[in-house]
Order: sequence, then C-alpha cells, then structure tokens
Amino acid sequence: MQTLVGTPASSGVVRARWAIVREEAAPVGGTITPEAVEAELARVAAARSAAAAQLEAIAARIAAAGHPDEAAIFSAQAEMARDPMLVELTGQRIRERLEDGIAATLAAAEEIAAQLRALPDELLAARAADLTDVGLRIARQLAGRGDEPGPRLEAPVIVVARDIPPSVAATLPRERVLGFALETGSPTAHAAILARAYGIPAVVGVSGLIAALERAAAAAGRPVELAIDGDSGEVVIDPDQPTARRFDQLAAAAARATDRAIAEASLPAVTLDGAEVTLLANIGTPDEAARCVALGARGVGLFRTEFLFLERLTPPSEDEQLAAYRSVVEAFAPHPVTIRLLDVGGDKPIPYLPLEPEANPFLGVRALRLAATRPDLFVTQLRAAYRAATGGPVKVMAPMVADATDVELLLSLAEQARAGLEGEGVERGEVEIGVMLEIPSAILVADTYFGRIAFGSLGTNDLLQYTVAVDRGNRALSRYQDSLHPALLRLVRDAVAAAERAGIELSVCGEMAGDPVAALALVGLGVRKLSMAAGSLPLVRRTVRATRLADLRAAAEASLGEPAASAVRARFQALAAG
Repeated sequence: MQTLVGTPASSGVVRARWAIVREEAAPVGGTITPEAVEAELARVAAARSAAAAQLEAIAARIAAAGHPDEAAIFSAQAEMARDPMLVELTGQRIRERLEDGIAATLAAAEEIAAQLRALPDELLAARAADLTDVGLRIARQLAGRGDEPGPRLEAPVIVVARDIPPSVAATLPRERVLGFALETGSPTAHAAILARAYGIPAVVGVSGLIAALERAAAAAGRPVELAIDGDSGEVVIDPDQPTARRFDQLAAAAARATDRAIAEASLPAVTLDGAEVTLLANIGTPDEAARCVALGARGVGLFRTEFLFLERLTPPSEDEQLAAYRSVVEAFAPHPVTIRLLDVGGDKPIPYLPLEPEANPFLGVRALRLAATRPDLFVTQLRAAYRAATGGPVKVMAPMVADATDVELLLSLAEQARAGLEGEGVERGEVEIGVMLEIPSAILVADTYFGRIAFGSLGTNDLLQYTVAVDRGNRALSRYQDSLHPALLRLVRDAVAAAERAGIELSVCGEMAGDPVAALALVGLGVRKLSMAAGSLPLVRRTVRATRLADLRAAAEASLGEPAASAVRARFQALAAG
C-alpha cells in the first residue's frame, strides 16, 4: 500500500479499479515553400472553423443532457479557436518562418498558453490547458485526424492521467467514470469543473501517481485498486483491508450526509423563538447553481463574475455575459441573484487590461476604481445584468466602494447602461443597485449615501483585513484573522444600524457567514441575510435552528466589549453547543 496526497478538486470518496488515459500524440508539423503560404493560411482557416464546429457540437450535446453551464466551457473553447491573437500568431509564423499549419498552430497555442501559465492567478493559469487543447484539435484537423474517437473505457474505473483536457473529459462515457486522479491540474481547471458538475470525485496534482501505480501493479502481479478522497486529497494505491474499510465508511457517511442535507434543504433557518434568517449562496461560476438550489439556498448573495474575464484573451461580450447571468437567474428564480461587478486589480493580471504594477494592489486601482479609465467594462456588465433581469430578480453590487463619491460613479454607470438599452429598444428588467461593504470608511460614512441605494452586503474577508491591517494570508498573524474580532463586530453593528435608518437591506457575503459560530454572532447583531458557499448551508441552517435570538442578542452585545476574538468565539461556541 502507498499513500499519496494531491489537491481536492471534486467532493466524494471512491475505491475501484483504475485505467490510465494517455496523452494524445500531437501531429508533427513541417515547413512549406513561399508559394504555398496563402494556400496554407486558407487551410488553417478551414481547420479552425471545423474545430470550432466540433466544440459547438459538444456544447450542444452537453446542454441537451441538462448541463447548460458546463456546455459554456466548450462554447468558450470554440471562441478560442477563432481568437484573434491565435489567428495572428499562427499566420505570422506561416508567413515569416514558413512553418506549415500544424507547426504554426501548435507553436502559437503554446506561446499563448505559456503566458497564461506564468500568471499568478490560478484561474487564468488553468486556462492554458484549454488553449493547448484547442490548438491540438485544430492541428488534428489539419493532419486529417479530426474525426478520430477519444479514449475508450471498457469498464467503470477511476480515470488516471497526467492531465485531462476538457474535451476529452466530456467525451468519456459518464457511466464508466467513477473518479478522476490527475498528476497535474488545479481545482479551477475545466476538467475539475466538469467533475463537480457530474458529481464525480476528483483529486488533482498527485505527483508521481502514474509511475507509482505501474510499479505497484508490476510488483503485485495482479490488478490493484485505487482509493481517492475528493474532500481531503488522499490517494491510496492498493489499500489494505483496514484502509479499504475506512474508505467505504467515508463513502457511506458522505452519502448519508448528502441525503440529510437535501432532506433538510426545504427547512427554513428559523431560531427557536421565531427569527427567520435567509440563507443565500456564494458562487463563482454558473455550474455551482444546481447544487446550491438542491441544498436550499434562497438566492445568490454573491455571484463572482471574474471567471468570465479571466478565462479569456479578449473581453467577454455583452451577449456572453448575458448567457452566464441568465442561466443563474433562471436557476434560482423567483429568488434574487446578486451579481458582483468585476473585481480585479494588479493581483489578477488580464492580457487585455494592462495595469501599472503596484506595490500593494489590494490598496490600489482595482474593482470599481478601474471605471475611471475603463467605464466600458462596467457598463457592458450592467447592460447584461439588466437584460438578465427579464428572467428573474437581479441585484448588482460594486466592490471596493469607499464613500459617496464612489456610489455616485456606480449609479452613473448604471444609468448609462439602463438608458442605453431603453434607447435601443432592448428588453430589460429592473435591477437593484447596491454596494459591497468591505472598506471601513464605507460603513463609517454610510449615512451619506445609503438613502440612494437598495442594499449593502458586508464582505467580511476584506473588511477584517483592512480593519486590523493584516494580510489574511499571513499565518504569522493568525490571532488577528478571526472574523469574530470585536473591532469587526462593531463595524457590523454600525452597518446594521445605518441600514435600518435608511430602510435598506443588509446581508453578509464574506466567509464569516459560512462559519456556523460566527453566523450566530451576525444574527445576534441584527443581520438577517447570510450568503455562503454551498457546503456551509446545511450546518449553518442547523445551528441557527437550534438557538434563540434572545440569547444571540445578549451574547452579541456582551461580545462588543471583549478584548479579543478568542473570547467572543468561546461565547458563541457555547451557544452553538446548546
């Protein structure tokens, strides 16, 4: 038996036989004569069109199977096949280096992919695999191999590979894929996204897995099993009997927990003395919507839209954004979906959005502050949001708002979007405009602008970071990083009071809302809408239902005077324990 550790990518536990899916050998390119350049350019253009058509066909098939959000992955890949940068670089290599279409396409795709891999943002770096996949598909078309079938699985197995391109993952027979165990990749790679959508356990970044499996099989002289835990990242080769039993027990416990969570999803989060709390979902991509709905989310309190912008080499169009927003709005209707406007800065470089390097990008030109030079990005987002609102209730909030001047800018952008659609005769719905409260100044001067907006949402992750002047990723400063710090609680109290004076809605969408103990403090302080990751919904619901509002209010009031977060946490842990 040998145990390896990777990165959890899709929840679930499975123990089974395995099969290695090898990387496809790329076609070999060559050179051409100067006289053949124009003909080769035309041949590459035809191959790009054929590859894009194949990807659109995959998208249509997946959408027809009930997975429209995952289908968008392949629609995006089809756009990559036509991407101007890929077209330009390929053509340049054909003209200047006299490479044939295969060599030029593969080299151009790899050049762009290398740029993506070098970026510090994990989500954008993961898109390098998509671009490589697209380049290979075009090259296969040029080599006359465009209609070859993908890998075949003879029986249900855990699929093992160095990496799985999304188009390969989509063509594997779903009923024969019990799990994925990959040597490379990340949780944000599209293969991992597909695994989560289909409910298939997956672990990525398992270094040395293939060689270890082959050694184990050779030493045993028989087929050996593989066990993977998509929640912990544990991967066990040829598990012994106690380990096999442990994995079987984990799988059974996970199945029971899922059944219980779904059974309780329809229960309201109401305290024992009748105070109702609305539980909402935080999502980063449309593919998360179905699970959130199944677990009882009553809407979306935070829809991060960066995935649309970081997965591209060019800005997403209004129609592409509309498709993503509308799919989530329709999934949650009649409950509201809160779309957060683009939140990027120097820490998330985007090829088409050059930003000056900053010593501290978290305190620099980011999020709404980008509107000073790129208002078009936000107006396009807002137009798509207004159009998506024809399918259900939509709210839009801006991050990094510091004061009333920022709010004035936000409202101006919204009016530009609304008036533009109205002038063009484009159908639109009504959208509520609000702000993220993640900078202390936004709360301290809330009375100067709360009367002009519909809601506020506390982003407690950054609010804590900015309040105690601590990088939340610095482990040496962990004592400051508990969201139950009394200073943060006082800001929450002030935000609640300001919202009540203005008669507007207030929610919390930071990680604090998904912490069952901290959630009790928020309820005690007067917050009645909590937004969190899907996995946190069941436990927060149970914790709220087991407590009394009167007790939470008393504990919250007493906590405002505590010297440290540890004392506050102990107080609410006692209440949570009953």
